[in-house]
Amino acid sequence: MNEGDLQAIFITLKLAVLTTLALLVITIPCAYWLARSKRAIKPFLETLITLPLVLPPTVLGYYFLVLFSPQQGIGLWLQQTVGVQLVFSFSGILVASMIYSLPFTFRPVQSAFEQLPDDLYSSAALLGFKPWRQFLWLVLPMIKPAIYTAATLSFAHTVGEFGVILMIGGNIPGETQVVSLALFDHVESFNLQAANTLAGLMLVFSFAVVFACQWWQRQTQRVSTPTRLF
Repeated sequence: MNEGDLQAIFITLKLAVLTTLALLVITIPCAYWLARSKRAIKPFLETLITLPLVLPPTVLGYYFLVLFSPQQGIGLWLQQTVGVQLVFSFSGILVASMIYSLPFTFRPVQSAFEQLPDDLYSSAALLGFKPWRQFLWLVLPMIKPAIYTAATLSFAHTVGEFGVILMIGGNIPGETQVVSLALFDHVESFNLQAANTLAGLMLVFSFAVVFACQWWQRQTQRVSTPTRLF
């Protein structure tokens, strides 16, 4: 394993950690609101959040490339106002990863919120729990397994990204090259020993992720029919 592979592993882990943390901060309150919302816009928002699951990564990456281009739209505005260029930069692949991995974080958490019984909130309100105390002290602890599952899926999905990162990041060594892109480069150059090493690491990592998800899933099933607290 050469220096470039180690850099790719570091960038991959850095990208996956930052993406997972940012998504948890954003999606938990949004999923809570959407799970309890009965507004007409709810189906539209759920479709928009789920869209990255069905869109080919290259299509999504192409639209990111167009959207973040410094010659137009949001990319031009960011370039002129705050001097940030998202195309072919780590910031760009971070934003793209957050959008691409959004459903893997959002869906498990929203499902856990929806499975909580309504009388849980009414009972807590009768006992004087303010809404924010209900959320922090009652709801969040009950959906911890779902949060762990969401974090694991988001982290794993970000680690395995290829098409989106290639389109928006450009496969720049030491800057935007992640493990999946380094593996692709090794195969193209017939460096099969290095490719086997990276592929083996990804295989072991994927097995660990599936195992962890199954364990968290069992915990989630226990929470899906919570007993009354009051």
